[in-house]
Amino acid sequence: MAIATISHFSFKFPPLTNFSPICPPKPRSQFLCCLSIDPPTLQSSKIDEKESKQLRFVFAAGGAGGQIFPAVAIADEIKITNPDAQILFIGTDSGMESKVVPSSGYDFVAIPAAPLGRPIISLQNLGIPLQWLRSMFESWKIMKEFKPQIVIGTGGFVSFPICIIAAFKGLKMVIHEQSSVPVLANWVLSRFADLIFVAYNSSVDSFPTDKKKVVVSGNPVRLSLRKFVSKQVARAYFFPNLAKVDAEVVVLLVLGGSFGANSMNIALFNIYYQMLENRPDLHIVWETGVESFDEMESLVRSHSRLILAPFLRSMDMAYGAADLVVSRAGSMTCSELLVTGKPAILIPSPNDAEGHQFQNASLMADLAGSRIITEDELDSTTLRIAIKDIMDNELLMATMSERALQAAKPNAGAEIAERVISLVDISPVKA
Repeated sequence: MAIATISHFSFKFPPLTNFSPICPPKPRSQFLCCLSIDPPTLQSSKIDEKESKQLRFVFAAGGAGGQIFPAVAIADEIKITNPDAQILFIGTDSGMESKVVPSSGYDFVAIPAAPLGRPIISLQNLGIPLQWLRSMFESWKIMKEFKPQIVIGTGGFVSFPICIIAAFKGLKMVIHEQSSVPVLANWVLSRFADLIFVAYNSSVDSFPTDKKKVVVSGNPVRLSLRKFVSKQVARAYFFPNLAKVDAEVVVLLVLGGSFGANSMNIALFNIYYQMLENRPDLHIVWETGVESFDEMESLVRSHSRLILAPFLRSMDMAYGAADLVVSRAGSMTCSELLVTGKPAILIPSPNDAEGHQFQNASLMADLAGSRIITEDELDSTTLRIAIKDIMDNELLMATMSERALQAAKPNAGAEIAERVISLVDISPVKA
């Protein structure tokens, strides 16, 4: 902007044909006159045009890894095809998302949110309506400022108020359901969603909405898990001495999840040392869960072929090293087992009120031949026999691995991202 200040002199400018003020004409001051210069005006118009065409996404994801990691995987795919896209995650301060999302390179803001207790009609849920109102008010403010063109919800109590506000504001809104049976939040939100992405064909009829809106995409898996990691490199990551030997080894991966699985830990604790002593080629990578780690570390005897960890962050290495996986049956874990082609023994969590994990495990048994041990059946003997039966049968392990890979949908994230982007109308951005 050029400023001509008049003090003792007066200036007469020649008439300009292609000249316009930045703002609408205002009464001229005796002392100040604001003129527009062509280059800055053109530059600023280009910036404004670019900003108006930027894709802006809000992800409503939080609570547990099963809701967070799919959202991050979709965001990664969006960034691959649209590097300039603006992406904002909304979650809670207390959930995993407050650490996972920023470490994945995305902006994050928190809202007050609380899960709906079970049973639904109970004293602990008396304050939930007020909490939801607070969550929706904060979500409204965030979206008014960020101005997204579309909101993506991945289920759970965090996504519900955010997606409700998106529907109220008339924004495009899609949801993704990771389990074989929809969670309550997604079941309700499906009535307002433009698209509903599901992991399994059996989930299509579970939603009270037009089936044409339901897309069987599979679960989006983190990009790092889809990249090939050789067994030799992965095993040397946990057991450096294996980098120097060519001997055949077998690696058992035990996943207790981020919060731990006490019954699994106890069952394995009673047999791990005997298994290591009886089988010199066996190596164990054991994720105890953060809450159980201190206790298990104090009880478990050190061994050169045993890795004990509260939480495994390099899951690409963990799956790459493993020959057999013992795990809970969370939706994302099941999808990761399929994509990585791992034979598995699944122990559905008893803390899953709706029985989603048992449904997931049953599907995995049909798709990939995974073995199921229920919580009632779980003890050290049952677990040891199941591990031995699979590990001693190389043909069975190869068959389970092949079936898993055939059932996998490794490009789920890319498909979801493509469909989400196609929904976006970049011209109007609602405030």
